[in-house]
Amino acid sequence: MSYTVLARKWRPRRFEELVGQPHVVQALANSLADNRLHHAYLFTGTRGIGKTTVARLLAKALNCETGIVAEPCGVCAACTAIDEGRFVDLMEVDAASRTKVDDTRELLDNVQYAPTRGRFKVYLIDEVHMLSNHSFNALLKTLEEPPPHVKFLLATTDPQKLPVTVLSRCLQFNLKRFTAAQVQTQLEKICRAEGITFDTAGVKAIARAAAGSMRDGLSLLDQSIAFGGGKVEGPLVAAMLGSIDRGHVLRLLAALAKQDGAALLGEVENLDESAPDYGFVLDELLEALQRIAVLQLVGGRADDEEFAAVAPFVEQFSAEDAQLYYQIALHGRRDLPLCREPRMGFEMTLLRMLAFRPAAEAGAAPERPARVVPGVAPEAGPRAVPETGPRGAPTNAASRPRTEPAAGDRAAQTGAKPSGSAGATSDWAAVVQSLDLRGPARQLADSCDLKSNAGGAWQLVMPADKEHLNTQQLRTRLEAALREQHGRDLKLSISVGQPSRATPAELRQANESTRMREAREAIESDANVKAIQAAFDATLESDSIRSSK
Repeated sequence: MSYTVLARKWRPRRFEELVGQPHVVQALANSLADNRLHHAYLFTGTRGIGKTTVARLLAKALNCETGIVAEPCGVCAACTAIDEGRFVDLMEVDAASRTKVDDTRELLDNVQYAPTRGRFKVYLIDEVHMLSNHSFNALLKTLEEPPPHVKFLLATTDPQKLPVTVLSRCLQFNLKRFTAAQVQTQLEKICRAEGITFDTAGVKAIARAAAGSMRDGLSLLDQSIAFGGGKVEGPLVAAMLGSIDRGHVLRLLAALAKQDGAALLGEVENLDESAPDYGFVLDELLEALQRIAVLQLVGGRADDEEFAAVAPFVEQFSAEDAQLYYQIALHGRRDLPLCREPRMGFEMTLLRMLAFRPAAEAGAAPERPARVVPGVAPEAGPRAVPETGPRGAPTNAASRPRTEPAAGDRAAQTGAKPSGSAGATSDWAAVVQSLDLRGPARQLADSCDLKSNAGGAWQLVMPADKEHLNTQQLRTRLEAALREQHGRDLKLSISVGQPSRATPAELRQANESTRMREAREAIESDANVKAIQAAFDATLESDSIRSSK
């Protein structure tokens, strides 16, 4: 007896056997039970998720000898004939191979005649979007007003290509892609029923490779059974799929975290010995970076095996690193087919990750403000500020640096007192600059002001428009940085309110505005610039001026 492939052998014969499409089954079952039948149904979705299967089940329910029922019996002559593909009143058409208008007209020639055996004459047109415009026009009138004994069941992977005149005449059902867990559960059920030796790692790898298609999963299961001599086990499936050991990706991430180019290319050399598909390797790297980003910005899910594997890199990569590396890997994946040698394209993608880093990652804290902003506590300690003349050149007065008074001196002059408790540090910007913070945690610190730190209880306040930064994960990172810097236990709390002083972010913005104004004034008053304007009737574009400080 010939072998029947698993995808055909395990095709659902009843609605209750369908996996992952409860919304479609419920709608069809209710309409069948109430005898509220439409004349045209359209089933859409990606490949291998059951569009044709659902259409055949509906054809069985319409023609079952027990009557129009929500669940066909599966044993009567009509149900058996439909399962075996020999029911005379079910016309299955592959529109991809019959696109011409003559084919459509020939198909519709017998529409007016009553069914031979069944209750309804059913036209099942697969990949209906492949029909030509003339074919759609030929179908349209019949689709709009078919005889009462005719039902149209249409299936397509690309409903956008169907004319709106056809879409408006159909009940449309969108079938969902299967999750990897749903595919894995079904494959394990089939393996047990077929007496196939398997392990979880092997079936899980097949489920992931199926990419949401149950049919693809069953085809890969057939292939893995043949490849493994009747066994579906992790190492055998990995060899069949050309998968790589997860350790390679983790070692690549470790080398990136250390910015170790030699180790990075050394791991590529080790990887090349197994002749991998470098596109697949980049896919694995993209998945790992996505999981790192999820753990960094959302947290949780560390109990999942895939997330637990990359959890050590959450602190080794900044959020900016993870996002940038993901984009570089994504562009590298897209450009890989353009390379003569895939390994060369893969190595270049990794080298880009070493060459380009976020600006905030350079280790330099934001520049301290150079001038006092009204109503803002100035920097502690004296600071020499040279006076500059045109084009930034020091004037004679600038040769004698003038000194801005320290925060305490200015407070004494104005009679002001530092805010917060006696133990509070008045210059929160200086505190932030001393902390080892990057990425979103640094943004959180820059958006706050210190209200009090008495008794080790650090109380910060932040404006309402920055409240989205106040997450548990970022607070924990800021608290840890403060604890490391000050060498003692402390408790951090952040409330929403109006800071009494400018935040470090506002100080930096004000300082940049001051520098830009000074640069503009210096250029506009420069004698050489004025001479050029007069000689050539030139106009100075103020918006093009940039400060070099």
